[in-house]
Amino acid sequence: MGTPDDRDDAALAAAFSLADPPPGFVDDPYPYYAALRRHAPRHVLAPGSVLLTRHDDVLAVYRSPHASSDKQREFGPRFGRSPLLEHHTTSLVFNDPPLHTRVRRRIAGALSQRAIARMEAGVVALVDALLDRMDGLAVPCLIDDFAARIPVEVIGNLLDVPHADRAPLRGWSLDILSALEPAPSAEVLARGNAAVTEFLAMLRALVADRRRRPGDPEVDVLTRLLQGEGGPDGEPLGEAELLHNCIFLLNAGHETTTNLIGNGLHALLAHRDQLERLVAEPALLGSAIEELLRFESPLQLNNRLATAPIALDGATLPAGTFVTLGIGAANRDPAVFADPDRLDIARRPNNHLAFGQGAHACAGMNVARLEARVAIGALLARFPRIDAAGAPARDGRLRFRGLRRLPVTLR
Repeated sequence: MGTPDDRDDAALAAAFSLADPPPGFVDDPYPYYAALRRHAPRHVLAPGSVLLTRHDDVLAVYRSPHASSDKQREFGPRFGRSPLLEHHTTSLVFNDPPLHTRVRRRIAGALSQRAIARMEAGVVALVDALLDRMDGLAVPCLIDDFAARIPVEVIGNLLDVPHADRAPLRGWSLDILSALEPAPSAEVLARGNAAVTEFLAMLRALVADRRRRPGDPEVDVLTRLLQGEGGPDGEPLGEAELLHNCIFLLNAGHETTTNLIGNGLHALLAHRDQLERLVAEPALLGSAIEELLRFESPLQLNNRLATAPIALDGATLPAGTFVTLGIGAANRDPAVFADPDRLDIARRPNNHLAFGQGAHACAGMNVARLEARVAIGALLARFPRIDAAGAPARDGRLRFRGLRRLPVTLR
């Protein structure tokens, strides 16, 4: 018979619901994930729907050829016939081949290592300018004044969006992605549909202008997509595919990087020994970014549909199962990570799943790493005595883990 704590954990795991999460889950989901890993690692959320929390199980689904990213069946009932349905069933991340292959191939060249190396000087200049501005603020916010501004500019530059048109991009991104939460309200869905509609209108004008005046396809992803419309496979992207994948680039780039930088700095402020070690040993910046991705994964939950039985260790997911992948849980699995709730910026090896794996591994992962490396490295080099200046505020979402506010003093 288990201890009282064991029995409490088992009861907590049995009753767990993403649609109605327990108190405190948004602030600290990791004790709940630990209970699920121990007592219900393949937790039934609803008939035909499971949540996986063990690293090996999540990795097996990511690598399975029978795990579909197509969301027509899942999103049709949720969104109805709407701009959100069109967007989320057309974008790269929620599709299987052949669309996934055509779009990813066109984008990949613009996000190659050579292309990313060309970006670095611009990211450094952007970060330096943001630090100059923050230095003049009494209580800067590391989200609004820093983390959220970097990816909007980087992706805006990749698509060559005029600076005058960039102001609404962050708000649109948040509204569109918030509709992916486990139980979005009618208000959230209305904001998401409005954001897709407004974003499409801006992009149609941008595409028309770029057709008249192409940019340099080496650095301009939109020109690259337009000039490669026939593509090596001879299959052109339709207008909806083109527009919605431009939205996807902004949304994916914004959400992952904002949360990586914000969560990462929050974790370092809360673990002062690791912050001070990073200041003293800047050569650890690369491994620190990987550990911050593991410790506070920007994307906590992902989804797949089993198109055929998927074998796990000691179990099988039947065909037709909706699978929720607990990335945040898998990245704290003690079977893979020693002392997983400890932040260790020198941790090696670090086989985290923050960017996924397999065919759908994040196409922009190295752009996010570049932005985080430059941002966190430059901030700590300039303000090594940075400290919190009040309580942070979580943004309240479950799928995406991030902060709305992180006030600091720069010293």
